[in-house]
Amino acid sequence: MLVYRGFAVRDENRRYVPGPAMGAGPAGLSWSRLLRELAQPHMELLSARLDETVNLMVRVGTKVRFLATVEGSNVLRIGNRQGTVMPAEKTSGGKVMLAELDHGMIEQLFRSHNAEIGGDTIPDAEYPSFLRELDSIRANGFAANFEGTEEGVSALGMALRNGKGHVVGALSVATPATRFRKVFDAGLVAALRETCRQLEIDIAANPADPEMAGP
Repeated sequence: MLVYRGFAVRDENRRYVPGPAMGAGPAGLSWSRLLRELAQPHMELLSARLDETVNLMVRVGTKVRFLATVEGSNVLRIGNRQGTVMPAEKTSGGKVMLAELDHGMIEQLFRSHNAEIGGDTIPDAEYPSFLRELDSIRANGFAANFEGTEEGVSALGMALRNGKGHVVGALSVATPATRFRKVFDAGLVAALRETCRQLEIDIAANPADPEMAGP
């Protein structure tokens, strides 16, 4: 339960260490360092192609931690989010990772007594639509965030999988809300999907941790 709540994560030796809810996220673990290193060149290429900000994040419980950011060169752009912890259900990358969980796990994360204690409960009136949104995200293969975490910021996220098909993180492209439609219509989904595909090849070829190991 501590892992679900974000208070603990398991390191490369399978020991429990403080998680992002304790103010120390998984960014220092060997597998997340490797994930960041593998992702960096792909993020740089995608950012240069779109001239927008690209983020890498992982989910720990109900939170996501941003492991890396590559900013676009536009004067009006989304800034560096590296190290930031945000509610998973509010971010595009977080939502796309949550969509891979079954409804029982979602119930445990957001509707249990522990969720209530941690302040993560999704209200009764909103919960059915939240589940429908996750189902739609799973079907589409991507999630969008329209000013859900910050006014004036929109983003699109896709999950990253290892060689066994398990989700290990997510990439997102964040833009000023006023520019999102233009970027989307210019091929954002296809560009992000191809970047994720290329990165997943590298992830499968570099299994430094059981959670990232390929077949």
